[in-house]
Amino acid sequence: MAKTNRLNISRWRKLNYALCIMHCALFLHCALFLSCGTRTAHTEAGGDTLRLKYAQLLTIVKCIGYTQVKVADPWHMGKTLHNYILVARADSAKTAHLPEGTVVYTPIKRSVVFTTAHCQLLQYLHVGNAITGVCDLKYILIPEIQQRAQSGKIVDCGNGMSPMIEKIISLRPQALLVSPFENSGGYGKLEEIGTPIIECADYMETSALGRAEWMRFYGMLFGCEHRADSLFHVVDSTYLSLSKMAQRLPKGRSILTERKTGSVWYCPGGHSTVGQMIADANGRYAFADDSHSGSLALSFEQVLDRAGNTDVWAFKYNGPNQMSRADLLEEYHGYDGLQAFRTGEIYECDCTTAPYFEQVPFRPDYLLRELIIMLHPGEKRFGALKFYVKLDK
Repeated sequence: MAKTNRLNISRWRKLNYALCIMHCALFLHCALFLSCGTRTAHTEAGGDTLRLKYAQLLTIVKCIGYTQVKVADPWHMGKTLHNYILVARADSAKTAHLPEGTVVYTPIKRSVVFTTAHCQLLQYLHVGNAITGVCDLKYILIPEIQQRAQSGKIVDCGNGMSPMIEKIISLRPQALLVSPFENSGGYGKLEEIGTPIIECADYMETSALGRAEWMRFYGMLFGCEHRADSLFHVVDSTYLSLSKMAQRLPKGRSILTERKTGSVWYCPGGHSTVGQMIADANGRYAFADDSHSGSLALSFEQVLDRAGNTDVWAFKYNGPNQMSRADLLEEYHGYDGLQAFRTGEIYECDCTTAPYFEQVPFRPDYLLRELIIMLHPGEKRFGALKFYVKLDK
C-alpha cells in the first residue's frame, strides 16, 4: 500500500465522514418544484415541549397541527441555525397559520442523503426506501444501499462537495439531508431548487448520546417517531448499562487514539465525546484533565511527552490492506517511541471495510463496548471486537 494513497484517502474520508461537509458550487439554473417550502405567519400560542435527555442543540415543541423544531447554531451561542415546521402531509390542507420557518411535510418519502451515517440510521429505522439518492455512493458501506443502487432504486448524485444538481432535481426529493459546516457560506445551488435542506448538525453535539438522540427528530421527519424513540431507548439503556459494568471493574488501561497527520497529531480533548467515552469505559487517558470538547492539535513531541507510556494505541485508517508495523514506521519513524508500539498493543480500524462511520454515530454503545474490550482485556463477557483488530506482532 502506497503511503501517498493512504494519506489521500484518509483526508477524503475524514472530510466526508468525520465532518460530513456537503456543499455545492455548480453554476446551473435549477427548476423549482413544490415538495415543500418556507412560509411566514404568526406563531400559535401553546404547545408541549418534548423533553430531550441529552441533545443540547434541539428544541422540539408539539403544537396543534404542526411540530416546531429549532436547531441551535453550534458555532454562535444564542443563535438559531434553522427553524423547521413539521406538518403531517395528510393535514396540510387544514393548517391555516404557521410560524416562520422551513415547512417540511411528513412523512418524507423521497430524500437525497449526503452522509453515510444518516443512510445507516434510516436503515435502522426501516425507512431506507425513502432514500432515493445519495452522494459518494462508492464509499457507503451499507449492503442494502449498494443493492438498491445496483437495481436503480437509488441514484448516485455524485461527489458530496459538488453534487449533480440536475440528477437531484430529477428525483423530486422532499428533503435533502446534509451536514452543516462552520463558515461554509451556504449550500450554493442546492438552496435554489425548492427542497427543504435538513441541516444535520448532530455531529456537533457534545456527547455521544446527545448525537444519538437526534434520531428522535429524524424519526418525526420520516414518519417513524415511535420506532426512533424505541431505538434510542435501547441505545441509551445499553450504553448506560455498559458504562455501569465498566465502572465496577478495576481501573482500565490507558489509551492513545488516532495517529500523526502531517505535522500534527489530533487528540480528542478531555471533554470531547471520545474523551468522555474513555472515562465511561473506566479507562485512563493522558489528556483527561483537558477542558476542550474538540480535538487538540499537538506535535508528536507533545504526544510523546504526555502519552508516550500509554498502554494501548488505537487508530482508524483506510485500506486496502491492514497496516503493519513496517507501514507505520514508514509513515513516521518516531512511532517506535510509543510504549504501545513496542509492546504490540496496537489496534486498527480499517474504515474501508469496517462500517465505523456508518454505525458509530447513532450507536455509540457499539464503540463504548469496543473501548471496554480494549481497556479491560481480561474481561471476556463483553464479546469480541466489531470494528478494531489487534495488529499482529
